[in-house]
Amino acid sequence: MSEDLTALDATKPRKATDSANQLWIDLGPILVFVITYNVLHRIEATKAEAIYIAVGLFIFSVLAAIAYCKIARGKVPPILIVTGVLVTAFGGLTILLHDPAIIQIKFTFTFLFYAAAILISLAVGQNVWKLFFRHIFNLPDKIWNILALRWAAFYVVVAIVNEVLRYYFNEANGNFDTWLNLRTILTYPAFIAFAALNTPIVLKHHKDEAEPQTSAAPGA
Repeated sequence: MSEDLTALDATKPRKATDSANQLWIDLGPILVFVITYNVLHRIEATKAEAIYIAVGLFIFSVLAAIAYCKIARGKVPPILIVTGVLVTAFGGLTILLHDPAIIQIKFTFTFLFYAAAILISLAVGQNVWKLFFRHIFNLPDKIWNILALRWAAFYVVVAIVNEVLRYYFNEANGNFDTWLNLRTILTYPAFIAFAALNTPIVLKHHKDEAEPQTSAAPGA
């Protein structure tokens, strides 16, 4: 699930097996959602319920990813827990109310939630971006603040983009598949590109010595 705060983690060196596992954890559930819907939408017998079946499998995939992290790693990343709650809540309402617009709004809400979390954390003097990524990089507080503000702004932009796509492409006008595929095609490259653009400032100010750990991330 690359639409969460794990984007910066892409610059961390990992073993090939670790990278592959993380890739499936991040991207697996959304790929299940996209592929399931695109397949079932093209089958006449399942076309009418394609969205709801795909959303159900989306929820199951996220919960499976959480279970895998707990069993295989002994802990679940806080962001994955947040993702699980949001996907289950919005996905459940989508199925219960039979309203595809709810799962579309979920992505906008998620992006705005992350932006708000970052900005509020800065306002109270506890940079959540540093909290989640200090185990990877040792950076001055000024740089952590710059990164946090940049990512907050980026999340607001992608939220707006999702709303524009949702307005023009939705189930009501028969274009839910266009929204889903466009959102996926645009979002992931955008996150990767933005992470890459921020890599130089991270590498420039990173210090090799590990930063002392005074507290653990919530849920770690």
